[in-house]
Amino acid sequence: MTTTTAAAATAEATRATVQKFLELRLAGDTAGLTALFADEVDWMLAENPGVPWIRPRSTAAECAAQAEELARYTVPEDARASVDAFLVDGADAVLLGQLSGTVRATGKSFSGPFALRLTVENGRITRHHLYENSVSIAAACTP
Repeated sequence: MTTTTAAAATAEATRATVQKFLELRLAGDTAGLTALFADEVDWMLAENPGVPWIRPRSTAAECAAQAEELARYTVPEDARASVDAFLVDGADAVLLGQLSGTVRATGKSFSGPFALRLTVENGRITRHHLYENSVSIAAACTP
């Protein structure tokens, strides 16, 4: 296999894994997400003590559970996310878009842009770095 062919194959595998990740998140499939995350994940999300679903994570089960926790603390029918760009470079993918939602406990809404960097190795997600409007989310969690 040539270098170019190998790079294209890696990028296609990354794209397929990230698309599967999005499908599983949308379906709320925690078991599927757990299988898709690597045993150990480089998880990064800016610390935000006032937001109950934002916390350190590192195992596949912890990372997959974030979707359930988000659904528990927010109003599912108000949740929105759109992807404006889906960029792939080898094992790395970056999703850019907008997200919004409503915090169940306060009734307050949040919204803003996001960037999600994922790395895929051997068909599993090894890195999940999310950059979002944490100020808007913290304000929505504050009574």
